[in-house]
Amino acid sequence: MNKTLKYSKFLLVILLISGCRTEKQTGSATDTTKSGNIELTKEREMFSIIGVGDIMPGSNYPGAESLPPYDGKYIFDGVREYLKDADVTCGNLEGTLLDRGGTPKKCRDSSGNCHSFRIPTRYAGYMADAGFDFLSLANNHSGDMGGEGRESTYETLEKFEIEFAGTIEYPTAVMEKDGVKYGFAGFAPNTGTVSILNLDKAAEIVEDLKKKCDIVIVFFHGGAEGLSAQRVTGRDEMYLGEKRGNVVEFSHAVIDAGADVVFGSGPHVTRAIEKYKGRIIAYSLGNFCTYGKFGLNGQMGLAPILKVYVNKKGEFLEGEIIPVKQVRRGFPVYDESNAVVNTIINLTEKDFPETGLEIREDGRIFLMSNKDVKRES
Repeated sequence: MNKTLKYSKFLLVILLISGCRTEKQTGSATDTTKSGNIELTKEREMFSIIGVGDIMPGSNYPGAESLPPYDGKYIFDGVREYLKDADVTCGNLEGTLLDRGGTPKKCRDSSGNCHSFRIPTRYAGYMADAGFDFLSLANNHSGDMGGEGRESTYETLEKFEIEFAGTIEYPTAVMEKDGVKYGFAGFAPNTGTVSILNLDKAAEIVEDLKKKCDIVIVFFHGGAEGLSAQRVTGRDEMYLGEKRGNVVEFSHAVIDAGADVVFGSGPHVTRAIEKYKGRIIAYSLGNFCTYGKFGLNGQMGLAPILKVYVNKKGEFLEGEIIPVKQVRRGFPVYDESNAVVNTIINLTEKDFPETGLEIREDGRIFLMSNKDVKRES
């Protein structure tokens, strides 16, 4: 009887531990091989992180006409194989996960094309199936349906085991995978989000997160919007009278505080990338999967899947740009023309000529040796 009781207690402890959500854990950070009868274990030296831009796979507000065919079940099929091919895959969720109701924000678009997004909760399952581990809620659409929309979004993402961060209630998240702890934080200039404008507070949040994690990934929503906002100015940016932050100053500040990878969104177009203190910054990842309510002509319909390889310290090793375009009102597919790769090459050469990155036409990104780094005359 004593043995049975002890065993039952042991099982209860195991069940309680496994049910804890604070840190998602899988695997270990070692590769094990066999040599004869001896197992050889070596520490992994490289970890892959994917970042994509804005995700709004369909809205049922004000009606179902902005939902994709077949209820959106196939919306990620054209890019699924790429999204799932990383240790961690992240994106920016532009909208709330709510089936009905909510308090929609007032539309400011004079054309009547209301930019309030209510994504059916079942669509979170499509994102989980596509490989997403983390979604940033730090943007101007996470409050589209008021408090009810925020709460439903939190509950839905928890249900589908997708980490999230970037709001006042949930500024950060931590997950463990293959023995590596990843920390996430999100920042934006919008109500209900952690402010991109308060650099001291942002640095404090990231510094605290780095103490608990091996690799820290920061998402921000900042900068002006549209085709005229594709260049990184290095100055404070405004849009429709709203302060959108100095994204260079912000990105450098969070890296100084301990961030390892910085992914940007907000402009709805792709911007340049920069290497700063051995870490990578993507200043805007553009419109990745934005069905039905976004203008997708030209550069607005192009986006990268940015795959970054880092070591366990978070230092950038190499990367890859997988080119994507949106078709059929917002289905992301691989772009054979490599258009967004050429865009990023051109913008990076103009905005960060000394950044020390070699971006090749096939999308691969390498570190330049010091002697190869371009110098402005």
